Amino acid sequence: MTSTPPAPRLRATTRPLGQAPDLLALADPVAPLIWTRGDRGCVGIGEALRLTFRGATRFSDAAGAWRRIASASIVDDPVGMPGSGLVALGSFAFSDESSAESVLIVPRVLVARHRGRAWITEITAVSEPASLADAADSFTLPEAAASGAWAGTALHDRELDAGGDSVASYLAGVREAGSRIERGEFEKIVIARQLEGVLPGDSDLRVPLTRLAEHYLDCWTFAVDGLIGASPETLIRSTSGAVSARVLAGTRGRHPEDAARDARARDELLTSAKEQHEHSFAVQSVVTALSPHVRELRTSEEPFPLQLPNVWHLATDLGAALGEQSSSIELVGALHPTAAVAGTPTSAAVSAIADLELFDRGRYSGAVGWIDAEGDGEWVIALRCAQLGEPDAETGARSIVASAGGGIVSGSDPAHELGETVSKFRPITEAFAA
Repeated sequence: MTSTPPAPRLRATTRPLGQAPDLLALADPVAPLIWTRGDRGCVGIGEALRLTFRGATRFSDAAGAWRRIASASIVDDPVGMPGSGLVALGSFAFSDESSAESVLIVPRVLVARHRGRAWITEITAVSEPASLADAADSFTLPEAAASGAWAGTALHDRELDAGGDSVASYLAGVREAGSRIERGEFEKIVIARQLEGVLPGDSDLRVPLTRLAEHYLDCWTFAVDGLIGASPETLIRSTSGAVSARVLAGTRGRHPEDAARDARARDELLTSAKEQHEHSFAVQSVVTALSPHVRELRTSEEPFPLQLPNVWHLATDLGAALGEQSSSIELVGALHPTAAVAGTPTSAAVSAIADLELFDRGRYSGAVGWIDAEGDGEWVIALRCAQLGEPDAETGARSIVASAGGGIVSGSDPAHELGETVSKFRPITEAFAA
């Protein structure tokens, strides 16, 4: 089911900037729209258009709507970089049955940087006058908002509607998943749990975003419609006919305070038959889903250890050439959900997740990223993230729900899997702390 307002005909006017701005400083402190990693990324200011989608056809509906909008738009873009011209940022729910909306947001102003280059794009309805002049030095950047308050919040195990907290529910789910695996219902399933908290009113969300961006340099830090996080897993990147992806499956907690123990954790991950088996499921699911859409598909020869501040991951990189004129959203729809966030076989695992998790994942483990007028874009799996609720009308306080999970296969130990979720929660619990 799709809820899409009539789309105006848009004009996108892009002009180069003389110097690269601080993207996070420009973000709205209450409703940030951000996509950043190191010296690349963009920040959206205001909204020119918002499209919402629901249900099993959310990806195809979004791809179709975006294609119609892009083809009807007037784009003045002398910069010609990925992410210049007409751009939307988006976030998609994990489940076909989720109550969470999937969204594409076209910002009123987009400021972007790519290594040494920077640019600004203004997006208006064609009926409105554009304000950007032809010369790059004839306009200025929007002013950054003043620094706001930050009290932070401590996240705790979520009390579920069905009774009990997420720890007990999670452990019971892992045990039941193991029993179903032994009965041959599926080979792998990803089970998640949740933490919750309340963020005080007037909290400047640039604080947790800055913490994430500074500590998780190998991740894309994002904020789209209240979904905030730093994901290490590139679901798909499609630019100028080149397609790439990164698959993560298999995890060990880091021990940065003890180099020898940390090295042992890395080596255990690399030599674990269980983790290698889980990783191969995830890689194969991506290869199978991408194959109809690409040519010359290749993968790194062996999984490699990806070092993040909180965990070690087994990682495999994939590359290919786009085989047909598919947009990045269509590629996301073909890939989602991967074995890394659902299981194998996927349909059986997704069905069981609905039984074993006593909550709606919302946008957690869905997709978040951006798309431009050419259909190019970059999307990550929404991991290491939290969803903020709408501000309370009187106090401005907002609910916050974080999710984390892990892959369950034959022989998985519930206590070990619980510890893995603790490690995966760390980016969010630390980012939102006082």
